[in-house]
Amino acid sequence: MDATQNEAAHRAASDAELICWVDEEDRLLGHLVRSDLRQRGLIGRCTFIFLFNSKGELCVHRRTLSKALYPGFWDTAAGGMVAAGESYADSAARELEEELGVAGVALVEHDHFYFADGDSRLWCKSYSAVWDGSLRLQPEEVMEAHFLPLDVILREAEQKPYCPDAQEGLRRYLALRR
Repeated sequence: MDATQNEAAHRAASDAELICWVDEEDRLLGHLVRSDLRQRGLIGRCTFIFLFNSKGELCVHRRTLSKALYPGFWDTAAGGMVAAGESYADSAARELEEELGVAGVALVEHDHFYFADGDSRLWCKSYSAVWDGSLRLQPEEVMEAHFLPLDVILREAEQKPYCPDAQEGLRRYLALRR
């Protein structure tokens, strides 16, 4: 399989994952296949992990073109949907390791908020972590990644497509830090 076939196979498996289905108050209603939840406009749970280095730079990565939402967009957070049987914190740790190859770091919880944009309706929890090691990118989901100063990211987000859900999480994170 070439990279495109690998991405397509990964996308099909991702669309078939059982994820948490919640109501407007983030109460668990059950578990649904990811693609069904999205197609029906229902609410799921999601995590965002802002990965900083010790210089205070934030890791940004570019999503693969096979992603269902925001393909090819830049993203300021690792993260994703909370799987059936997972807590938000378990999901955050799993997603950080899967997408960027970062494991065993302390995750600091920051925020819990609702986000809606088009077909995406999410209850989100954001976390941050500090990492100075190398990154191991998940090729089916991440095309490239690097650390940048926050002011550079905020300027870039005005010119390049950045994921709006993670940008909202970052905006809220920065507001909480002030």
